Amino acid sequence: MKTWLNAAVLATSVISTSAMANQCGEILGHAMQQLNTRETVDLCEQYQGKTVLVVNTASKCGFTKQFEGLEALYQKYQDKGLVVLGFPSDSFKQEYDDAEKTAEVCYLTYGVKFPMFTTTKVKGDEANPVFKALIAKTGETPSWNFNKYLVSADEQTVKHFGSRTAPDDKDFIAELEKMLAASSSGETAAKSGE
Repeated sequence: MKTWLNAAVLATSVISTSAMANQCGEILGHAMQQLNTRETVDLCEQYQGKTVLVVNTASKCGFTKQFEGLEALYQKYQDKGLVVLGFPSDSFKQEYDDAEKTAEVCYLTYGVKFPMFTTTKVKGDEANPVFKALIAKTGETPSWNFNKYLVSADEQTVKHFGSRTAPDDKDFIAELEKMLAASSSGETAAKSGE
């Protein structure tokens, strides 16, 4: 029974429509189910035009403490156009198969406020469509939990950073600030052209 329920949850957790893909690129052209709810989020509608940091997370990993740094990053840069999207995954056998426990680790233990989605696969044929697009764009498949994909506001540039790159790493921050500046200057140019 539990296996059937997990399959049903996974099947409803990923919804892709061609209408959304037409507005956004392959990365944000999907709707994904939020962690521990039945609500789905249209990624294109919510996050189009933002610099996006996509992270595959896990609750029982040596890198789980990176939630603190990711939340600090989100708080510092969200007003400048950054959104962090967390995708719990058991692809490396370090995530609970109970969404409530995963949510407890994220929201209560680490105080995560950035968007978190239901547990899905992030590698192989069963990878969710966001990660399939990220892998196709970068040629980099997550080799462990807490891989980071930094996506420009126009989805044209995607930079991959491995698990060992901390959210406060100076090279990572430099790349993030560069993308945010490019996004900001693009918005200014678009407004002046109206």
